[in-house]
Amino acid sequence: MQTENFNEKEVIDKKKGSFIKDVISVVLLVVFVVIPIRVFIAQPFIVYGESMSPTFENGDYLIVDQISYRINPPQRFQVIIFKYPNDETKFFIKRIIGLPNETVEISGSDVFIKNAEHPEGFRLDEKYVLNTSINNITKKLGETEYFVMGDNRSASSDSRIWGPLDRHFIVGRTFLQLFPITRVGLLLNK
Repeated sequence: MQTENFNEKEVIDKKKGSFIKDVISVVLLVVFVVIPIRVFIAQPFIVYGESMSPTFENGDYLIVDQISYRINPPQRFQVIIFKYPNDETKFFIKRIIGLPNETVEISGSDVFIKNAEHPEGFRLDEKYVLNTSINNITKKLGETEYFVMGDNRSASSDSRIWGPLDRHFIVGRTFLQLFPITRVGLLLNK
């Protein structure tokens, strides 16, 4: 009977080498793929509060598209994530209502927009707003300013309170909802 001669130390050394290669592969993947995607392309966002209800509820888990606004400017009705201008460590989620160089007029719950195309103004059709608020505001926006509001108008801290949002605070737009499971999907029309 012939026995194979193997060295237990060689087997352990091969396993250690394989483990080290696996760790290095994972670290390289994180450094060269995951981190750039997270920093430059998309990042997760969890909704806190009820300011966007019923569109988004407290605890909804979203993916934010950070790249499309480098190609195209933000558009009216898009839901965006931005750094709160009064405390840049906080992130807010709101809907774009007014665009740069427009005038936003709010009378009660009605929102009117005046711009070069509509100098007399037009009323926004906001089917996503389920409750009313009583405001009387007129605000002329600058070249890089947006007027943002929560869909839950009676429970939203937004441009009505702290003023227009400058473009440089915008992180990105909502792109994908991952939680709750019953509402998973792309958010291209929200």
